[in-house]
Amino acid sequence: MSPAEQRRLVVVTGPSGAGKSSIVRQVLSRTGAVFSVSATTRRPRPGEVDGRDYSFVDRPTFEKMIAEGEFLEWAEVFGNYYGTPTAAARRALAEGKTVILEIDVQGGLQVHRKAPGATFVLVRPPSEAELKRRLAGRGTESAEMIERRVDRARDEIRAAEGSGVYTNSVVNDDLAAAVQRVVAIIKQETTEE
Repeated sequence: MSPAEQRRLVVVTGPSGAGKSSIVRQVLSRTGAVFSVSATTRRPRPGEVDGRDYSFVDRPTFEKMIAEGEFLEWAEVFGNYYGTPTAAARRALAEGKTVILEIDVQGGLQVHRKAPGATFVLVRPPSEAELKRRLAGRGTESAEMIERRVDRARDEIRAAEGSGVYTNSVVNDDLAAAVQRVVAIIKQETTEE
């Protein structure tokens, strides 16, 4: 990946429930960037569409993709695989487009090893209490799973902050303001000097 392509690669990360998806959807409509659709082995949530939100694949298919080196990054989280297919992202970058990856902290650190010139944005919830409220509001997980996700969120934020990779941090306490901040980061960071 050339330095110019790396510069147009934007990694938006943060814990589950921080609001990454909500922010990214609005940022895409305001910037003309394209969304890198991740692959996953988890079941679709209500309203999610295969090929738009994720490419939903079975475990053997995902493991074959790992073995064949088809991912820019991948991880296993809470028993499900998630990964960013390399080919589609590289095609869009080669066409001069800005590509947004919405992935977890671990995945972002993997991307940094391959594309250190990319832009890395950490989205944080305003508080643990708000994070719990958002996760519960999904209505898709047990109280035990919510607690596991909150524990993981603490670890992810600590890892991101300590990594030196996530030089851009946005607290999602007001969606419109968070979107505006991410748009400004992308415009500033992806513009060629």
